[in-house]
Amino acid sequence: MDRRIVPLIMCGGAGTRLWPASREVRPKQFLPLFGARSTFQDTMLRVSDTKLFERPIVITNTAYRFMVLEQLAEIGLEADVLLEPMRRDSGPAVVAGAAFAEMREKDAVVLALAADHLVRDAGAFVAACREGLTAAEAGRIVTFGVRPERAATEYGYISPGEPVSGAIRAVMKFVEKPDQVKAAEYVKAGYFWNSGNFMFRASVLLDEYRNVDAESVEAVTDSVIKAGRDLGFFKLDASAFGSAMAISIDYAVMEKTSRAAVVPVACGWSDVGSWHAVWELSDKDSQGNAAQGIAVFEDSRNCNVSTDKALVALEGVDDLVVVATQDAVLVSRQKDADGLKRLVAKLKTIAPQVTEEHLKAHRPWGSYQSIDMGERHQVKRIVVKPGGRLSLQKHHHRSEHWIVVRGAARVTVNELVKTVHENESIYIPIGATHRMENPGKIPLELIEVQTGSYLGEDDIIRIEDDYQRS
Repeated sequence: MDRRIVPLIMCGGAGTRLWPASREVRPKQFLPLFGARSTFQDTMLRVSDTKLFERPIVITNTAYRFMVLEQLAEIGLEADVLLEPMRRDSGPAVVAGAAFAEMREKDAVVLALAADHLVRDAGAFVAACREGLTAAEAGRIVTFGVRPERAATEYGYISPGEPVSGAIRAVMKFVEKPDQVKAAEYVKAGYFWNSGNFMFRASVLLDEYRNVDAESVEAVTDSVIKAGRDLGFFKLDASAFGSAMAISIDYAVMEKTSRAAVVPVACGWSDVGSWHAVWELSDKDSQGNAAQGIAVFEDSRNCNVSTDKALVALEGVDDLVVVATQDAVLVSRQKDADGLKRLVAKLKTIAPQVTEEHLKAHRPWGSYQSIDMGERHQVKRIVVKPGGRLSLQKHHHRSEHWIVVRGAARVTVNELVKTVHENESIYIPIGATHRMENPGKIPLELIEVQTGSYLGEDDIIRIEDDYQRS
């Protein structure tokens, strides 16, 4: 049987380049930016052919673990999920994935992919993987060089060198993001965009990393060996992983190794690094306007609208980005990605909550959303997935009133266990031990009215929890 490739999907980052849609608690790789699926889901589906690919490894942040499982379940796929105890950039993440793959299969060939990239031609991408596999087996660290569609200044470039096999070339050098003049020169000279995706034998990558930072490789490998099992996840040892140097795989290995090779690919690739990139990749009307959600354009050209619920109407404007979420609205010039970066940095000092959290908070059992808040009250809409249940808990400062609007809730209040049906309600006094669960086959929806002197989420004393949260 031919060797199969182990996909390593890296999805622990929390970029804000697509704020306000992308935030710390739900970053862009988990957002449905181009249809019903997220880029994480599309990435997983792209490597789901079991004739070519082994069981995937996903490495993510602890905060995203249930989001990963939920999105995998939606597309009917499974993976081994490694949990980083803290962020250390892509270098240690790749080392952890390579070490874990080698534990599963000696000398495995690993395909390291970013979860937040878009590939419009999956067939061309898979063909490039097949072509690069031979070079990877032979000891090359293969990167995917995207044939430039334009003189882009937002990507790094790869200068190809001598032929290795077929269309694969040795890497002469990596170059940083250029200005417009340099970018045009690079394209004319036959350089490729650096996609930041790699394929390698696990042992080769680990050896090359050891040549520059043996201590970090030892630390991360140790964190994999000592990893604990937590609700089916592999939880990397925090002490060992935390002692590794935080660095990107590009700086740690790719720019130093003599084993780098590049396989050219034209697959409609983008790292979706800005709202302008989203606009470029979206369907547009005859005036160049793109919209996700309800938008109306009059005498407007080359605008991009993304809206959760509110109707957005634009009149007499050109080249604007308008992103409307339930608690924030962005109005920006199309091509000023650096301006958005500066804006988000300013927001982090003025209103950090809008860069970190959405009004709708996702939990392993479902979600909740605040819909009204006053000095001594808060109203939430809560959705519990079939089979989901909240922790057994109590509050010191608030009482709660639950009104079921869809489905049925099995509710525990101290010694009482009761099923509450649609259009029925139940009261939870301050200090009462309580729990809610959904025993049904459809989502449970309810309205929660909180009253009390303090309504913060940290007024939760968990007594039992299916998801082992503190």
